[in-house]
Amino acid sequence: MMQEMSVTTWQESLFRVLKAGDIKQIAYVPDAGHAFAIEAAQRDPEIRDVVLTTEEEGVGVVSGAWLGGQRAALLMQSSGVGNCVNLFSLLTACQFPFLTLVTMRGEYAEFNPWQIPMGRATPGALELMGIHVLRADAPDEVEEAVEAAVHSAFVANQRVAVLLGQRLIGRKQW
Repeated sequence: MMQEMSVTTWQESLFRVLKAGDIKQIAYVPDAGHAFAIEAAQRDPEIRDVVLTTEEEGVGVVSGAWLGGQRAALLMQSSGVGNCVNLFSLLTACQFPFLTLVTMRGEYAEFNPWQIPMGRATPGALELMGIHVLRADAPDEVEEAVEAAVHSAFVANQRVAVLLGQRLIGRKQW
């Protein structure tokens, strides 16, 4: 008789790394690419999930969490990065640690032309604002990238984004 093996998805690995990294708050604008992490956070009594109306609110939420003694992560789509640029100056001026996980749009097989400009600009916009950019484009890259980002943010007091490539997320269809 063959024994069934449990396969861990990259989404499960991502959430497991956040838990292991002592993330206590997750702020997000609802996004299909982050659906697993959002739903897992909602079910987890140790994590507070904070629904945002716009991504820049998340910069304030995760900064406030840090000031209150907790680690937090901001989950957003690449289009939301453009909404945050002005508020990213808070992170630099106050030297707050920052962790964001960004699902990319405007790349692989994008159907929506409105997503393409910000998708292309996302890495550069983050870097211009002093945020170190890591990237995962394949399932086996996610865990290591998120672990490195959690460590850099909360041990080395850095501002870090992990870009989750659109090929990893899959094609969006309407």
